[in-house]
Amino acid sequence: MFNGLFTAQGIVTLLLGLAAFAAEVFALVDCVRHRPDAFVAAGKRTKQFWSIVLGIAVLLGFVSVGSQLTFSIGLIAVVAAGIYLADVRPALRQVSGGRGGGQHMGPYGPW
Repeated sequence: MFNGLFTAQGIVTLLLGLAAFAAEVFALVDCVRHRPDAFVAAGKRTKQFWSIVLGIAVLLGFVSVGSQLTFSIGLIAVVAAGIYLADVRPALRQVSGGRGGGQHMGPYGPW
């Protein structure tokens, strides 16, 4: 009777863990793609700092995927990636002139 409930919880835990891990990997790849001087120009910590933080977050996220016992470790990892994605990445895109950096691009150029 309870096997279906535990299986459903296991599937949800696994899916949430995979989504968090994907966000952590995305944040690390995005960090590596930016130039080191963009971090300084944006007034954020250095590229090396964020690369180390996000690298550790990816490792912790990998360990905690699908595990209910390491929930707090996974939470720390996803918070680190969330801070990068919500605060640092938009600042880097604005400084780098990337897409979404305050300049509207249409099919024929900026508008």
